[in-house]
Amino acid sequence: MSIVQQRLAAAGITLPDPVAPIANYVPFVRVGAIVHISGQVSLDAGGGITGIVGVDVDRDTAVQAARLCGINLLAQMRAACDGDLDRVVRVVKLGGFVQAGPDFYDIPAVINGCSDVMVEAFGDAGRHARSAVGVYRLPRNFAVEVDAVVEVV
Repeated sequence: MSIVQQRLAAAGITLPDPVAPIANYVPFVRVGAIVHISGQVSLDAGGGITGIVGVDVDRDTAVQAARLCGINLLAQMRAACDGDLDRVVRVVKLGGFVQAGPDFYDIPAVINGCSDVMVEAFGDAGRHARSAVGVYRLPRNFAVEVDAVVEVV
């Protein structure tokens, strides 16, 4: 079992199959050692977490939604690395989007749900630069979406 697989197992994380794109784009693009992963939403086998954070979705649930985004990002990373997450050298940057209500401002804390998954999976190599932005709407009413840039070998 690889180091990353051991870390995921210890954290109780099982990776799903990568989610197929819902429009005219690809799930990831590799340019040299850099992989850009398209935004992953708060989707799981049960349908995921949808709604407006601060209105329909509370903060703790939104953090779990960001965690789902992180797990889906890991599934795409695994696909980009031909099944071997130990090929990820560094998580370079995450871009986090929260479908936030008019009075919800705790957006960075929500995206921590995804950031925490990266550190659980990759240790210090999972620490990254990041943006966390509140937005008016996300595709299919998902509560959170996160994209990533990673370095691989």
